[in-house]
Amino acid sequence: MSAPGELPVRATAVRATTDSATADSATTNGAAHHRERHHLRLVDAADFHPHASAVRHPDSAVMWARAYKAKLLLTDIVIIVVALTAALLTGAEVTNIPEFIASVPALLWSGLAAIALTWIFLLEIFHTRDCRVLGTGPEEYKRLITACMIAFSLVSIALLQLEVGFPGPTAVLTMAIGLAGLLLSRWAWRRWLNRQRKLGRALSRAVVIGTRAEVDYVISRVTGSVNVAFDIVGVLTAPDLKQASKRGVTKDRGFGPKDIARVAAELRADAVIVAGNHGSGNDFIRNLAWQLEGTAAELILASRLANVAGPRIHFRPIEGLPLIHVEIPQFEGSKHVVKRGLDIVVSALALVMLTPLFLILAVAIRSNSPGGAFFSQVRVGRNLETFRMFKFRSMVADATEKLAELSEHNQGSGVLFKLKNDPRVTGIGRVIRKYSLDELPQIWNVLKGDMSLVGPRPPLPSEVQAYKGKVNRRMYIKPGLTGMWQINGRSDLNWEDSVRLDLYYVENWSVVGDLIIMWRTVKVILRPVGAY
Repeated sequence: MSAPGELPVRATAVRATTDSATADSATTNGAAHHRERHHLRLVDAADFHPHASAVRHPDSAVMWARAYKAKLLLTDIVIIVVALTAALLTGAEVTNIPEFIASVPALLWSGLAAIALTWIFLLEIFHTRDCRVLGTGPEEYKRLITACMIAFSLVSIALLQLEVGFPGPTAVLTMAIGLAGLLLSRWAWRRWLNRQRKLGRALSRAVVIGTRAEVDYVISRVTGSVNVAFDIVGVLTAPDLKQASKRGVTKDRGFGPKDIARVAAELRADAVIVAGNHGSGNDFIRNLAWQLEGTAAELILASRLANVAGPRIHFRPIEGLPLIHVEIPQFEGSKHVVKRGLDIVVSALALVMLTPLFLILAVAIRSNSPGGAFFSQVRVGRNLETFRMFKFRSMVADATEKLAELSEHNQGSGVLFKLKNDPRVTGIGRVIRKYSLDELPQIWNVLKGDMSLVGPRPPLPSEVQAYKGKVNRRMYIKPGLTGMWQINGRSDLNWEDSVRLDLYYVENWSVVGDLIIMWRTVKVILRPVGAY
């Protein structure tokens, strides 16, 4: 008896997806459909079906990915050539650039060409244009920076070996221009790609399989993501779970694992996503991978473990046994020292640069309503230590006394009090709340060490008293001026999502991640969502 989803492998019947079959498929389905893989499959004659042909949908991710990667490659080449040319022209005068270029020896041109080719080659070696990192997350930028640093190191070693000398200001300028240009171009292309995805383009067609609860969870996360990358075109659930799906999808089929390859090919899916605990035996994933051989779909596993400890997960295969290592979160050590150093430097510079804005806001607030320009409130920080947090006053002076009168109109969830049209908010208060300008005085709290630039939302003592169980883990690190709650909906978040985001950050934060959150905070402030 085969395991669920297994295709029996027998040497007695050999079937090949031949070139002629490919030609017939292309004739039937149009010139836009392409074969992605060519290989033999050993299957039982009764189990062979012609649906296992790698036919792409016209809106397939592979189609747009090829064009997108070509644009990235062309942009990378242009930027590298411009960086090298700019560095070369640093020794020329503006009035005699043509003569200077003509006087450059052929050996130097050859050297520049070698550097350009090496740089481009390293961008490819480090998979900076891999579809799995494009459009979301910091991995694309990390790979880009690593490739550029390796390129600079190789050039430095080559110059030393050739006894040309250690790279001087020109080489450093070249790398700085090139790295800055590449990062800026990737950011611009990413914005374009995300706009296309919001319009329903450049999405990977996906079929989700698993139990009903796991399927609904994965679909809610995929479709609710800020940077949507998948278009769910089908759902396959366990045969004994035939309840109506909570989510709107194109097709919902109650088929078992043996039908996955056929349905994926029929829907011309780019990916099959296995949601959580599939409950179909230990060999399910391996057998499913065999089924998908010869189709156009890739296999993706969605685990809730990654949602809890994604960056702390490492794989270590031992004698065919894939061990998953989950690092234990650390709340002390050198990483936290670096975080504190970043807080001090950025907050000190911000206070100096924003002093004029502080003065303008203070005058506007005092002239708009009676009372001081600043508002202070006791909040709870790391390890339950209390501190006084400062904000620009956005409400009437006696707002705290009026809170009890409005408690029955609370629109917040959990222990949070939120009121979308809070009558206590002043006219100028609505403006500074919309753009989070009322939070700026907290930069002083960051400099003092009460808070960090990035972290969980600073809670009130009354809120902390209502915390239960795992929610208390929010207090393991300093609260932040901004955080994942700030860039993922702010006041529009429900209590469960707010806790989930905070707990994820507490256990998985990184300096690079903090920089990305700060950058995304700037974009959220310019285009406010959920601020009231």
